[in-house]
Amino acid sequence: MDFIDDFKYIIVPILTWFFIQLFKCLSDLAKNRKLNIRRILGAGGMPSSHSAVVTSLATLIGKHEGIETYGFAIAVIFACIVMYDAAGVRRAAGNQAKLLNKIVETPGLSKVEVSERLVEALGHTPFQVVVGAVIGIIVGLIF
Repeated sequence: MDFIDDFKYIIVPILTWFFIQLFKCLSDLAKNRKLNIRRILGAGGMPSSHSAVVTSLATLIGKHEGIETYGFAIAVIFACIVMYDAAGVRRAAGNQAKLLNKIVETPGLSKVEVSERLVEALGHTPFQVVVGAVIGIIVGLIF
């Protein structure tokens, strides 16, 4: 048995996540002329690695096990929940963090002292989710 073939349902999504996060890190480097290695583990941005990971997994399962299987059904439902969360709940939390950061930083508006800013890039726009999903489907079909 081939190692990669035996563990494709784990290896392919993890490599998909890694390369998308690496792309975001390099894109951030090109934009800001500064290497931010934390970007590798950070959330948000284009494209959605969350969407790519779950759709690559669902596509792999559908391709190799069949679309009529329980595993495929579970993976598709899981993918829908993750993508909804990325574009909905986590995006809303990021927008709230942005607003709270502005309130705390506005002189005279708040007496709250904060030692660090809240993370604003938590979620994704629907377009970022769709692009990530398309990448995940393509990767799943290739492998």
